[in-house]
Amino acid sequence: MSADLRHRALVAVKVDIAVLGAGQAGLSSAYHLRRLGLEPDRDFVTFDQAPGPGGAWQFRWPSLTLATANRVHDLPGLQLAKMVDVDAHGDVQASVAVPQYYGAYEKAFDLRVHRPVTVKCVRDRGERLRVETDAGLFSARGIINATGTWETPYIPDYPGRERFKGRQLHTRDYRTAEEFTGKHVIIVGAGISALQLLDEISRVTTTTWVTRRQPSFREGPFTPELGRAAVAQVEERVRQGLPPASVVSATGIPVTPAIEEMRARGVLVRRPMFAEIIENGVRWADGTETDADVILWCTGFRSSLDHLAPLQLREDSGGIIMTGRLTTQVEKDPRIHLVGYGPSASTIGANRAGRAAAQELAALLGLRT
Repeated sequence: MSADLRHRALVAVKVDIAVLGAGQAGLSSAYHLRRLGLEPDRDFVTFDQAPGPGGAWQFRWPSLTLATANRVHDLPGLQLAKMVDVDAHGDVQASVAVPQYYGAYEKAFDLRVHRPVTVKCVRDRGERLRVETDAGLFSARGIINATGTWETPYIPDYPGRERFKGRQLHTRDYRTAEEFTGKHVIIVGAGISALQLLDEISRVTTTTWVTRRQPSFREGPFTPELGRAAVAQVEERVRQGLPPASVVSATGIPVTPAIEEMRARGVLVRRPMFAEIIENGVRWADGTETDADVILWCTGFRSSLDHLAPLQLREDSGGIIMTGRLTTQVEKDPRIHLVGYGPSASTIGANRAGRAAAQELAALLGLRT
């Protein structure tokens, strides 16, 4: 954070819009605010909690490369391929390439992201919203929230979890498969990350794959029609104020060569969820037990929205009723836009949501459009 802005924050800096988060959705939003003629640090300010550019990508496990990542989409106005030679270096670590790309993007469009800045809470102060951060107080007329999910990993509270003497970790804690060599690992989850880690870990040790629901595999190409239908399902949920489901849960898991190879190795044998966790493993519904040294919870994330709690945006259902062209606008308070939430929780969806949020919020506030 610049010394000038930090000094001004001591007396509650006033801006029109505060962008919270600088991953794909936040950078897209900031880019489109600039396109509308708004000036960083005067008309809008962008905060990011991370120590450097890259969003959640900078924290991903080393084996996740651009070749294996589930689609890193270009930000508007600057192609990733211009910054990283994807064809020649498809095996480059995503945790290296994406931060490099995002950092170059911030400089190219002079987005002036301030970091590391933690937003503690946002409070309604009538015509304005007070943004309380560890760098001082800010006053904004509108908020574009792009804080993602990385800070709120979800682990279900299964009976006996506290009794387990082995190691438990979440996807976000994973680094390399080799650390589990010689141990039996139970991998819980049916998402793309769960399958990627199951593939890696099963090559160095024994595994048990567990999911709550029967996984849905999708044969054939991913068509635009399929994508639109999946987004529409998630969008309908958030318009009703229901907690958002993932787009992947609506599309199914694509059957890739890696999936076929896992089937051939006999790794892709799914078991239903265990009934409880015991000291040395898990117990199944039929009373049988499986010893385990590690339980790896690939059970996803929840939206990181605790700092918005004082605004009381949530419904009794636990979700937030969303409206607007691409369901980025909060119905209870149109000054708040959530990007990277619900149907925009993908890299391509975040781009479109950033544009919609910037345009709709600027129009609501009577700014240049």
